Amino acid sequence: MQLPFLSAEQVHAALDYRLLAESLREAFLEGCVAPLRHVHDVTGEGDRLLLMPAWRRGLDLGVKLVTVFPHNRERGAATVSALYALLDGATGHPRALIDGEALTLRRTAAASALASTYLSRKDSSRLLVIGTGALAPHMARAHCALRTVEKLLLWGRNPASAQALAGQLRGEGLPAEALADLAQGLAQADIVSCATTATKPVVRGALLRSGMHVDLVGGFTPQMREADDELIARAEIFVDTYAGALKEAGDLVQPLASGVLARERVRAELAELVAGAHPGRQSRDEITLFKSVGTALEDLCAARLVLERAQLP
Repeated sequence: MQLPFLSAEQVHAALDYRLLAESLREAFLEGCVAPLRHVHDVTGEGDRLLLMPAWRRGLDLGVKLVTVFPHNRERGAATVSALYALLDGATGHPRALIDGEALTLRRTAAASALASTYLSRKDSSRLLVIGTGALAPHMARAHCALRTVEKLLLWGRNPASAQALAGQLRGEGLPAEALADLAQGLAQADIVSCATTATKPVVRGALLRSGMHVDLVGGFTPQMREADDELIARAEIFVDTYAGALKEAGDLVQPLASGVLARERVRAELAELVAGAHPGRQSRDEITLFKSVGTALEDLCAARLVLERAQLP
């Protein structure tokens, strides 16, 4: 029997955000073995191979293979590529190959929207998405799928890209509008979702109102920053996993190193929120912050769901 390959189109069709968020909730409750991602320098010129394995003994086994080849820009090719291999946990035999980029986009957005159900105020209805890259529309759609969003604001460094994204999302029935002024968006928003590749802070604590929730998903190395020190100092901080965020997220690694952030101020990881070990938001006025760098548990959960729901010949 030929090993099935599930394309990006099949992944997006299978992974309804609400259903995926609920599946992630169950996966974080159940847990699995998910070692920190392996990073290998393959050429000495910045080209890297990342491996993200996860397994539930006797049930499921999978690994995401990600390549980051910066010089692909000169070749007119994408710099990042990803493939997911899903295996049978009992036999180790392969079950499917899955488009890894689509899987990552969906599970990243669904995990943030899930975290927001514990960390944002229940009456939050104005969402600001910062960034216009591949992940940005998924962040908007996932948050809108899990709550009623009356106003969806979009901001990017390229105003034309923000306008184009707003038009695309309006065409899907979402209440999207592009903004030229980031400060204006921060003044209006209840929830801020930042999905950029910034190495210097984009979201500044001085501009935030009490009661807001901030979702940071763009930075995934110690050199990347989306939030400044003032925001880190003001916020109640939560992470997808301690193991990943405290080692890889510049938004936390840098303030921890400088003394701006004490380790005990990182209140809980997502598994503790879904299990009720931590109540999440505890007052209307506090600012909450969720920092994610991604975990292989999410990939394994999403891959299982894709295979269950995909229309295979």
